[in-house]
Amino acid sequence: MSSHPPPSIELEFARRYDQEHARVCGEPRPVGLAARLALWRTVRLVRHALKAAGEPGLILDVACGAGRYWPVLAEHGNRVILASDPSQDMLNHAQTHHPASLLQRVKTLHSSAFDIGLSANAVDSIICMQLFAHVTRSEDRLALLREFHRVSRDSVILATRVEPLFKHLATARGESAASLAIGRVQLEGEFKQAGFEVVSQQDFLPGCGAARVYVLRKPS
Repeated sequence: MSSHPPPSIELEFARRYDQEHARVCGEPRPVGLAARLALWRTVRLVRHALKAAGEPGLILDVACGAGRYWPVLAEHGNRVILASDPSQDMLNHAQTHHPASLLQRVKTLHSSAFDIGLSANAVDSIICMQLFAHVTRSEDRLALLREFHRVSRDSVILATRVEPLFKHLATARGESAASLAIGRVQLEGEFKQAGFEVVSQQDFLPGCGAARVYVLRKPS
């Protein structure tokens, strides 16, 4: 755990975003054909990201929710999986929605993404697929990224939203500027500010949508 507890304002950020995370991640599997196809595509992106990250052996799934991505993380037979979430109820829920053979591979940790509760360089890699995209303020994203930088020895995999190539189409549909995803230059600048370099990036729908999966690495 960090030797310097986060200030009270950061704890407030943690509560606010952890509540949002719990709202959007209540089920281990989405329902409906479109949602299942979206999960299929995202799982492919996660597999590619894990390969780009060097197939880490000890990985922490931050803000894991109901463990939606545990099956793909467990595809690597020698991988040790840690999973943290701010909601103990969510972790308990996850324990009832996966087979015992998978649960034997996962060790859960009740903690906020803003203050994970592990020592520096505790894991090879961190994956955060369900929370980061909902963090709208730069200072809040930096707080998360710096905690990830502290806990991960090597890499971070995260899903986020960037402004689509055809941003004008979103504006034409009547979406407010505040609802648009963050600009790529700003976002990647925040990665650099937190001490990361970009290893790879994959768009959910190249050029047409805002969802993107990044692999970040701490420079040697």
